[in-house]
Amino acid sequence: MKLWSDSWTNGDPIPARYAAGKPDGAGQATFSDNLNPALQWSDLPAGTQSLVLVCHDFDVPSRGDDVNQPGREVPVDLERVDFFHWLLVDLPPTLAGIAEGEFSRGFTARGKPGPAALHGARQGLNDYTAWFAGHPEMAGDYFGYDGPFPPWNDSLVHHYVFTLYALDVARLPVEGAFKGADVRAALAGRVLNAATFSGTYTLNQRLIGAGF
Repeated sequence: MKLWSDSWTNGDPIPARYAAGKPDGAGQATFSDNLNPALQWSDLPAGTQSLVLVCHDFDVPSRGDDVNQPGREVPVDLERVDFFHWLLVDLPPTLAGIAEGEFSRGFTARGKPGPAALHGARQGLNDYTAWFAGHPEMAGDYFGYDGPFPPWNDSLVHHYVFTLYALDVARLPVEGAFKGADVRAALAGRVLNAATFSGTYTLNQRLIGAGF
C-alpha cells in the first residue's frame, strides 16, 4: 500500500499554500491559503471496503505559557502532544486520490461545515475547534482540513503526518462531530493496512533563516 503527493517530497518542508498560517513579514504570522494537498494512493489490500485519512502534528506544545509570546521561544524540550488537522472517514476504495484544494480553500473563521463531505465521506472536528474555543470571533466547530499553523516562536520544527488506513468495514463506527480520539478508538481491529506521507513546517523566523 502506497501514499504519496506531488505537492512536496515525503519528509520535506510543506509549501505555505498548504498551511493555515504563514509568516507575516514582521516576525509573526498571518493566515495562509490553507489548501488541502493533492494525495494519491495505490496497492490497497484485498477486502478493502473503505478508507480513512488522518493528518496530525505530534509536536504541539503541551502548555501554552510561551506560545506566540514576543521575546521568547517555546522550549524545544517541552513535552509535546498530538494535534489533529484532518479526520476524513468512509472514503470509497474505488477512489485513487484527492485533488489539491478539493476539500479546503482558505481558512474559514468559526470553521467549515461538516460532517458530510465529498465522495460520500464524512469529516470530523479538527483540533482548531478546541484551540479557538475561547476566542469570541473564531470559536466554532472546525470540520475537515485546516493545515499547519504552529506557534511562530516555537524552537521545534513541527512534523505533519498524513496516514491512510484501509479498512475491512464500509463505514467507520463514529458519529456526529467525532474527534481524533474517536477515530483512533474506532480503527482498532478494522485496519487491513496503512501508509504514511509526511512533511515539516515552521513559522519561526530564526529556523527559517537557518534553512531548517
